[in-house]
Amino acid sequence: MATSSVNFDQISLFLIYLGICLSQCKDIRHSLDDDLLLPYTKSHGPSHSHRHSRDCQPIAHGNVTHETWAASKRSNSPVFKSNIFITDVTDDSGMVRWVSGHITEVHDPLKSISVLEPGGPGGCNWSRRELVELTAKTRKCLVAQNGGFFDVDNGKCFGNVISDGKLVLNSRGIQNAQFGIRKDGTLVFGYLSEEDILDQVNPFVQLISGVVWLLRDGEIYINESIQAECDETQKTGKFQYFVDVISARTAVGHDAEGKLILFHVDGQTNERGMNLWQVAKFLKEQKVRNAINLDGGGSATYILNGSLASYPSDHCKLPKWRCPRAVSTVLCVHERLCQPEDCSGHGSCVEGQCVCQQGWSGPGCANLTCQTECGEHGICTENGCVCDAGWIGLNCSQVCAAGFYGDGCSQTCACANGGSCDPVHGRCTCLAGFYGDSCEQDCPLGFYGLNCKQPCQCHDMCPCDAVTGSCNTTYQGERNISLHRAGHCLATQMWREWRQEEEAHAPKPYLSEQSWLVVCAILATSLLASLAGNLIQTCRKCKARGQRVDYSYLPLGEINGSTERSRGQGMKSGKVLFQQEDSDSQDDS
Repeated sequence: MATSSVNFDQISLFLIYLGICLSQCKDIRHSLDDDLLLPYTKSHGPSHSHRHSRDCQPIAHGNVTHETWAASKRSNSPVFKSNIFITDVTDDSGMVRWVSGHITEVHDPLKSISVLEPGGPGGCNWSRRELVELTAKTRKCLVAQNGGFFDVDNGKCFGNVISDGKLVLNSRGIQNAQFGIRKDGTLVFGYLSEEDILDQVNPFVQLISGVVWLLRDGEIYINESIQAECDETQKTGKFQYFVDVISARTAVGHDAEGKLILFHVDGQTNERGMNLWQVAKFLKEQKVRNAINLDGGGSATYILNGSLASYPSDHCKLPKWRCPRAVSTVLCVHERLCQPEDCSGHGSCVEGQCVCQQGWSGPGCANLTCQTECGEHGICTENGCVCDAGWIGLNCSQVCAAGFYGDGCSQTCACANGGSCDPVHGRCTCLAGFYGDSCEQDCPLGFYGLNCKQPCQCHDMCPCDAVTGSCNTTYQGERNISLHRAGHCLATQMWREWRQEEEAHAPKPYLSEQSWLVVCAILATSLLASLAGNLIQTCRKCKARGQRVDYSYLPLGEINGSTERSRGQGMKSGKVLFQQEDSDSQDDS
């Protein structure tokens, strides 16, 4: 399903491109591809390995089969400088001819040069051929000229192609002269192995293949290049003919300052233009250090500011006209691009310089501004340092204030009795004499110190100070009350135990407690019975006396009378008073 979607998207893009092309190109006349200048006949490139190229080169170069040079980075200079030249050249026969063309200097190749596929991305995969002028419009090229070789029959791209960091085509190590730019801005010219091309430590961002290494380190290198690249013939003759014939030519090189040099000369095969020896000699005179030959003949095309600035050699359908050829890859000089072009998604590109968004820095806006400032306790984000739990500050260097912990120090500690909390998790560290999750509990009696782990060393197992362990201590408040209650309880229990022990050792009585209770109960019952009998008897006597005796009333004065009278009649009165009593005696008797 995913493959179908991708294919559909590609087809849609192709149809859109075709419609645009037809609308823009309906009046453009296409060439007949009659001025062909091909280095090989059957297949493109030699059949030997990279080792052959290394073994064939002069001993002075050792095992290195390519040259590198630091690219110019003159960001304050114009993007390019285009020069038209008209010069005379002398061939082997001594004939002098006049030729004209263009030399373009590119001051910041890494940011200003791109290898373009024909018609835009995907052109090589679809074996497309396109006019240089139209391909140049896809990237708004200021200067553009044709690049690598291709199959004129089916449009297949030849050699290695890397476009803006994307590997488009891998030739599997075919030994043709190469030009590339690595990620760090290093310019590379010469022969490369497949391992060199696929290197990811300092990868290529642009790469294109030519045929024949013209200049190596400032010296003409054509003969050595023929040995490395030639063993086939081409449609217009042998490889040597490809080198020696005059024609329209294109090349790419660099000077001692690291500026990239684009070379183009007008011509027509075997009639006008330059051969490769003349091209190499001309470039050497221009102080070019390394250069390789690109596709020429009817493919040689030079576009300046969107318009054709060269003289094509291919005929149109009408023989009197000349038409530019639809070619394969293109070397494009454009406004300085940022590296990377999108400024890592964190900025905008302005004249080749990334203007970074807030929070981002670096040439490509790939570095967070706080990346080296957050220290060991923070993570850098586009919004600044995000501190670990327990830390605050712009660079996460400040620990939480006492009493706070957690992310942003926003949580309050719950530690009691002077305990301190861990600024990360809030765990309490108790002072000596306290324990518990929140240090809320005093040490149990008999223990003291940190975490209450040390037992007291006092005589008679007396409690000690919970902080210092001192045996000479007093307690206040709740602890004192608790200790007093515990002492009272212990004393009471000890007294009871003593009493029980005393009773256990006391001599046992003759009668048991139960027996004594029975005896006491019997005695109490007898006493009660005796008391009840006496009461009954007394009540009977009282009742009988009340029924038999008549009492007489005598005034107190008569009883008392005079003393003499009383005394004289004492006996008589006594007899009268107690007569009833006598009669009672009689009755009783």
